[in-house]
Amino acid sequence: MGHLARWKAGAVLAVAAVLVAGAAGAQQAGDTPKRGGTLSAIIQPEPVILTAALNTAAPTGIVTGSIFDGLVDYDSNLRPVAALAESWETAKDGLTFTLHLRGGVKWHDGKPFTSADVKWTLEEVWKKIHPRNQAIFAKVTSVDTPDDRTVVLHLSQPSVAILSSLNSNGAQVLPKHLYEGTDILNNPYNNKPVGTGPFVFKEWSRGNYIVLERNPEYWDKGKPYLDRVVFRVIPDAAARSAALEKGEVQWGVLSPVPLKDAERLVRLPNLRVSTEGYEWLSPWLFADFNVERGPLRDVKVRQALAQAVDRNAIAKVVWFGFAKPATSPIPSTLAAFHDAGGIAYDYDPRKAEALLDAAGYKRGPDGTRFTLDIDYIPYGDDFKRTAEYLKQALKRVGVEANVRSQDTAAFTRRVYGDRDFDISITWFAAFSDPQVGVNRAYWSGSVGKNIPWTNGSGYRNDKVDALISATQGEADPEKRIQLFKDLQKTVLTDLPTLPLVELKFFTVEAANLRHPKVRGDQVYGSFRDFWIDDAKVADAPKSN
Repeated sequence: MGHLARWKAGAVLAVAAVLVAGAAGAQQAGDTPKRGGTLSAIIQPEPVILTAALNTAAPTGIVTGSIFDGLVDYDSNLRPVAALAESWETAKDGLTFTLHLRGGVKWHDGKPFTSADVKWTLEEVWKKIHPRNQAIFAKVTSVDTPDDRTVVLHLSQPSVAILSSLNSNGAQVLPKHLYEGTDILNNPYNNKPVGTGPFVFKEWSRGNYIVLERNPEYWDKGKPYLDRVVFRVIPDAAARSAALEKGEVQWGVLSPVPLKDAERLVRLPNLRVSTEGYEWLSPWLFADFNVERGPLRDVKVRQALAQAVDRNAIAKVVWFGFAKPATSPIPSTLAAFHDAGGIAYDYDPRKAEALLDAAGYKRGPDGTRFTLDIDYIPYGDDFKRTAEYLKQALKRVGVEANVRSQDTAAFTRRVYGDRDFDISITWFAAFSDPQVGVNRAYWSGSVGKNIPWTNGSGYRNDKVDALISATQGEADPEKRIQLFKDLQKTVLTDLPTLPLVELKFFTVEAANLRHPKVRGDQVYGSFRDFWIDDAKVADAPKSN
């Protein structure tokens, strides 16, 4: 085990060193974009749906970022920049937020994009269905559209987080003329989307690929440069590595290959590996305890299990160093809100055993106290290994665990709908404000409604709901920070979720794939500015 850990530590350092070098130079000064070509990208796992307004799972966001434009984009410093909205302003009292939309934008079916689309989507989708936006836009009392290019949001209290979630993933606008009066969740356009983005949906061959084609009527004249984007479904990790190495695929995000392969791929002249483009995410991995079932209804049991888990081992061994131990549901990357001195659950199996004894769950004749089911998000081997580590850790304190696997649709239904689980392992993006990505894990209003990526634990606490509501409307930055620190203290005491690690994702791309410096939300952004430099293919040294 010591030798393995040392090898992994060395591998992490080797990859990290090349990541710094590999991140540079996606497009050099003087490069002239070339038109044409097909970009092949990895999508794993396959999306369940192709509308991020209804399902915020990462695969959906990755594909639809090129089909739908956001009202804004975010640069590498997470500052909002113009997209479908050319400009915006907030009234001095914070109770009115106005968006000025870009003119001449068309949906892919030729209908004009207008303020009516934004108003309808906000009222019927974001506030009623969207996993995150129900809370983010909760303070919006009405929406005015004085003309086709102006949207005015009226709020009961200021909401500083709104501007942090207006890109194509955070607040995807749907075409009103195709959705109004329909069963939104079962609308056929959810899987053959019509957007305003640089690429038009063409085909989805389930289990194989998703094809997008260049939008000839795109508002950003001359773009996109690519003719086509093909997202390939490649479930096998070794096959993904081989496809990238051979040049069959030119783009893969969210750490598409195992670290042992990344260490090799990063040294090849025909590939680049980078950690840029994830700044908007602030991702954290956690275990949801089902607080409505079995022994996990007892907070002492949850606290005991927390002390049976070595989060340093998860970060270094399970995640090969591409993670750091998490101490709070608000990641340390959100430094202003993160409570570094909050409640801690240090690794202490003996204390965990004592707490379980005190809770009345003593070891039986076979050494077992009770048995739990662990379900993990089926996004790759790293998540499976996390579940297997958790199984081993719990066994040391007398708790048996069954690790169960299923596809994404079954996982989300089991956790967020049927609630047929004991512990689920998943990850959320906290985004640039905890109101956007963290509050949803604890708000009681979403429990059991089969809304993926919300409150899976079943946790209900009136105080926490009140704190969440207060964070949505507090305009004073210092008071708002204190509200989030109170929230962290409360949920870490009750422990419906156990923060495990803060994740560090990377992207693998072809060296001849060119683009400007990636945006802070590039993982969910479009390929609008990407192009393929064919000359680089000829010039690139052959890999061994």
